[in-house]
Amino acid sequence: MENPSLPPYWQDYIHSLKNATNKHPDQIRYIVLDTETTGFNLRKDRILSIGALVLQNKEIKVNDAMEVFIDQETFDASTVKIHGILKNGKTKRITEIDGLKKLLKLLESSVLVAHHAFFDVGMINEALNRNGLPDLKNKTLDTALLYKKVAPKSEQTRKRYTLDFLADTFKISKADRHTALGDAYITALAFLRITNRIKPKSFKDLETKKRFIWF
Repeated sequence: MENPSLPPYWQDYIHSLKNATNKHPDQIRYIVLDTETTGFNLRKDRILSIGALVLQNKEIKVNDAMEVFIDQETFDASTVKIHGILKNGKTKRITEIDGLKKLLKLLESSVLVAHHAFFDVGMINEALNRNGLPDLKNKTLDTALLYKKVAPKSEQTRKRYTLDFLADTFKISKADRHTALGDAYITALAFLRITNRIKPKSFKDLETKKRFIWF
């Protein structure tokens, strides 16, 4: 049972999720997201950017895309070569809680999709907890796990299905790789290719026994 003392925007988010999966899989509203961070330590590192796309009826709704950059005191210069986000860059930044509010609004009535979801969801949950909020409650799909359902037998023993691997497999451009919105777009296209092979009749066809995989 949710704590009634939590803010109204959290209550609205929770109430919206009640029937999120009670539709044909093509009609479900998916939010495909990615985060760029200062590093890979869930506790010590921080989110620098969140990119998210709305996907429904097999269509990426580009006009509803979200990309926010978060103002953080924590910073690791060694990771700039990966994400390209400078500590004192000119990109407009917002506070962590404002970024989370925007994300929660977007996630209403939706299923969350991410590649190696353990990390992105884990980073978001840590940020929520720092701001006095519970973990995310959306049903979550991991494209790494989903791909394993359709992978050829020769690939079934792979320990990792990286986003680069899926992009190469499905011949998806990597021009915007390692930007939050760019990686969300690659993930969304990969998700469409995978679900086209699975041809799910219900959300249960997309669920996996193991919820998350990182490496």
